[in-house]
Amino acid sequence: MSDWSGKRVVIIGAARQGIALARYLAQHGARVILNDRRSETELQAARAALADLESQIRWVCGDHPLDLLESADLLCVSGGVPLTLPLVVEARQRGIPLSNDSQIFLEAAACRVIGITGSAGKTTTTTLVGRIAQAALAAGRLFGKVWVGGNIGVPLIGVLGEMSAQDLAVMELSSFQLELMTRSLQVAAVLNITPNHLDRHGSMAAYTAAKARILAYQSSVDSAVLGRDDPGAWSLRGQVQGRLVSFGLSESPPVVSGTDETQADVFSRDGELWFRQGGQLTWLMSRSAVVLRGDHNLLNVLAACAISLAAGIPERVLEAGVRGFGGVAHRLEYVRSWGGADWYNDSIATAPERTIAAIRSFTEPLVLLSGGRDKDLPWEELAALISRRVDHLILFGEAAEKINQALVSELALSGGSDRTLTVTRCPGLRQAVQAASQVVQPGDVVLLSPGGTSFDEFTDFEERGECFRQLVTQL
Repeated sequence: MSDWSGKRVVIIGAARQGIALARYLAQHGARVILNDRRSETELQAARAALADLESQIRWVCGDHPLDLLESADLLCVSGGVPLTLPLVVEARQRGIPLSNDSQIFLEAAACRVIGITGSAGKTTTTTLVGRIAQAALAAGRLFGKVWVGGNIGVPLIGVLGEMSAQDLAVMELSSFQLELMTRSLQVAAVLNITPNHLDRHGSMAAYTAAKARILAYQSSVDSAVLGRDDPGAWSLRGQVQGRLVSFGLSESPPVVSGTDETQADVFSRDGELWFRQGGQLTWLMSRSAVVLRGDHNLLNVLAACAISLAAGIPERVLEAGVRGFGGVAHRLEYVRSWGGADWYNDSIATAPERTIAAIRSFTEPLVLLSGGRDKDLPWEELAALISRRVDHLILFGEAAEKINQALVSELALSGGSDRTLTVTRCPGLRQAVQAASQVVQPGDVVLLSPGGTSFDEFTDFEERGECFRQLVTQL
């Protein structure tokens, strides 16, 4: 839809995405209804952000009444709103089209767009691609301007009016946003697909299908980037319609004519990062340029290089974008040294898979803080790793009992552990930090890597991470 004048659009969800979309549509002549289950009191800040458009936006708070759909031309669903919501189900039954801020942005954007998704690492990778693109811009103005946003930072619909056709947009996309995707991106990346958000999607098949939509509307002139080491991402290679670029910790097998093997490859070998295309091998940078800890972060760097190369960014500027990058807040973020130990904030770890990757980033004795709210994900693999690697496990929040039971079952199956592992249960994060301060020893690493979401105690993982940082700073 290109002409919004007089169109009646209902937006569900008045958070970051919904507010940005409401502003864009109202400014383009749409009749906007912004609906949120929160009360008017809870939405005061959101309403203040749109106060200048008060006459063009109608607010419906506290519920999702079906009469909102009367004469509606479009229903826009914010990322946190499940498609099983009765209002959404009814809209589909009535034949009312569904969309979201990402879809509308892609329909209107004149510039090239890179889309990045994955169960883990997409924010770090998206940020790195933005840094690399900025380095390319500084080196030779390949682009008019570089924009980074989507599921992180600023919703790109909010800055669409400032973009030109010469710009480059780097967009993080969640499975929630991709559920409604019917537009192509010039470069689409799937980093990995591991169990996540099963409470929302219901099954791994449905979750994978949502992720795969990032590839579904590409054409033969577009590029797809897939993680070769991850079975979930690599299983999608048969759905690639254009050029395929892969990345992995080790070199892929040689390309065999007539097979579906990768067409181009970014990999690590003997402490160096390389790019291979056809028979040509190009050195990218030394592993020492990557200061991020852990193999999962090395994979994020390899992914960022593969995505940047797929977008036409020269090899010579990749190192400038990677070197000195210390990571994104709440992702293995170093907080401080206290009690002779280093304390790290990995609040972004909202799935057991992410906590596993965080644990594997350290060789030091570990004090692990885990918990939060469960997403109906399996904890067995994490429990097995905890039994081998963690010295003190401090559990907090709603998921504490489930994690503890997984650990008890693992120890029973393995016949116990010859290591000393203590387990402490706490009601919340504040008590967990205090418990950690009681057991920490010089040389330890204290790691907040919950494995569960923050919604039992906080509004999001960022608030949880900020709280952890503050509590540690106050010790």
